[in-house]
Amino acid sequence: MRVVDLDRDMSDVIPTNLARDSEYLFARMTDVTLAATRPERGRRVLDVGSGVGQDSVALARTGASVVGAEPSARMIAMAQLFQSAPLPGELLGPRWVRGWADALPFADGSFDAAFCKGALDHFDDPEAAIAEMARVTREAGLVVLAIANFDSLACRVARALDRLREDWLALGPLRGRRGYDTPSDHFTRYELALMREQAGRAVEIDRVIGISLGWGMPGWTGMLGRLPAPLARVLLQLADGIARLAPSLADVVVLVGRPRARS
Repeated sequence: MRVVDLDRDMSDVIPTNLARDSEYLFARMTDVTLAATRPERGRRVLDVGSGVGQDSVALARTGASVVGAEPSARMIAMAQLFQSAPLPGELLGPRWVRGWADALPFADGSFDAAFCKGALDHFDDPEAAIAEMARVTREAGLVVLAIANFDSLACRVARALDRLREDWLALGPLRGRRGYDTPSDHFTRYELALMREQAGRAVEIDRVIGISLGWGMPGWTGMLGRLPAPLARVLLQLADGIARLAPSLADVVVLVGRPRARS
């Protein structure tokens, strides 16, 4: 039985005061994910798990024809408020549709691209959701998945330090929930191999893009906060470059591919 809070509005998890590494990570994740859909005027794009709709609105500003699919009526209402500012020229805002990711209410091949940013690990059946995204995307179209990596370099380092502290030094934990622990509202703890396995059943993966390195690593956030802003920015960009070369160590991974040929 599926039990879901359809009144949830995410106000309890949306950060209001971002550290430099968080701000950089979320901005890069958004930029890379949306750019991967190749937005342009008239292109049909589906935002799966659209939440409060900021990504759908950003794509609509490029001229794309965007649909946001979201099961929560409350979040759709928030998205409509977010969309209230008129778009420039004759551009049309997104259309909002209530729907589950694993049972999308659209015909086969309805979209040029479908994307899911940061929501797949919240789904109770992510493989079905990916299959649905592939189904509603035309065969030459794009499926884009952006997912937090719980086997990132930061998670590995933090886990090793905690083991040293707690198992070897017999000291108490430094904090409550640790960055490498799966949050209570996540159904899946993703790392790159699992991402590839699940996505690969419905999607021919063309690219894997690593984003950011070090988010949540002990000492990283504090150090960046103490540095002059230009130097902190350089370090974040260098770390991001390493993440692109080694996506299995990245904080977030974006998979880009095409729907597998339909039988």
